[in-house]
Amino acid sequence: MRKLFSGLSLFVLLALVVGGCAAPAAAPAAEAPAAEAAATEAPAEEAPAAEAAACTPGEGSIAVLLPDSASSARWENDDRRYFEEAFGAAGVEFSIVNAEGDAANQQTQAEQALTNGAKVILLVNLDSGSGAAIIAKAKEAGARVIDYDRLTIDTASAADVYVSFDNVAVGRAMGETLEPLIDAIGKSPTRVVQLNGSPTDNNATLFREGYFSVAQPHYDDGSWELVADQAVPQWDNQQALVIFEQILTDAGEAGVDAVFAANDGLANSVISALKARNLSPVPVSGQDATVAGMQNVLSGWQSMSVYKPIKAEAEAAAAAAVALLNCEDAGALAEGNLINNGMVDVPFIKLTPVAVTADNLAETVIADGFRTWDELCVGEYEQYCPPADQR
Repeated sequence: MRKLFSGLSLFVLLALVVGGCAAPAAAPAAEAPAAEAAATEAPAEEAPAAEAAACTPGEGSIAVLLPDSASSARWENDDRRYFEEAFGAAGVEFSIVNAEGDAANQQTQAEQALTNGAKVILLVNLDSGSGAAIIAKAKEAGARVIDYDRLTIDTASAADVYVSFDNVAVGRAMGETLEPLIDAIGKSPTRVVQLNGSPTDNNATLFREGYFSVAQPHYDDGSWELVADQAVPQWDNQQALVIFEQILTDAGEAGVDAVFAANDGLANSVISALKARNLSPVPVSGQDATVAGMQNVLSGWQSMSVYKPIKAEAEAAAAAAVALLNCEDAGALAEGNLINNGMVDVPFIKLTPVAVTADNLAETVIADGFRTWDELCVGEYEQYCPPADQR
């Protein structure tokens, strides 16, 4: 079955073999929020002279710093394996560690990686303050840095390149998919909750900006009512459950009609709270196309998830890391796309997210090999899947 993103994957892997800097296709330009600027052709600001360290091609290793395993299953189940495959194919020395939600631990891991000879740090920060400290330490040691998936904001000592998805578009996909479902409820006003990600994660801000941009006209005209707009510290699913249970309690008999949940973990917390009260499904968004998220979509408890093709993202970041290790300009892979981190412009390798519903699940995450029917169609979820001979 044809893979949705096989062209990008092969293209990037070919770049690794020949040592070139060909770029993955950039997403169409999106509306530019303050923290996620539209692409321009202007060059990024040059790094301070103190950070312009000498580089020996191929010297040292690449260190991947993952954030946790609790906020999303993707980090250990998906990103790790794709990095292992990409760096293994490239024949470079690498290490992958996980901070398990501890920012101080991640800083220690970064320092240890630099001590062990890492010349490229591929960072998924836990917050921008600790991320900026890691970037500064790496630059002092003559290493290059990639911000992966999350941008480290408000620092002049910025990453050399940022690899992620158009995160406002991620939120907008949630808004645009739920919008007709919410309108179809037929209540006036329809009561909506926004259950946002961690306030320390810049991505969570961008996701909210995306779905709020779709919802705001409805709030303004009174057809929708914003019942709660609540952030979940550290994307903690247990805290999300407690928060949403309190929202339901406060809502009383008026109830909650729809929820913008910023990822599949938060969506699952919403669903658990609804089930515990014997309430019916309501429109609920999600993100990451996790196994649990796809099962909730199949069973009708979750309306959609946003699939961010992680294999393509990891391979694009791996290509950038190998380019930096070889003293090449990884910014060329961004094809002129820039993002402002609040202080300086950073080259942005930008990928496109995909909204997934029950109607296109087979043609997206299944066809792409990101998820399989075997892992989704187990236990109570078997009844929602195609017959075994049609999978």
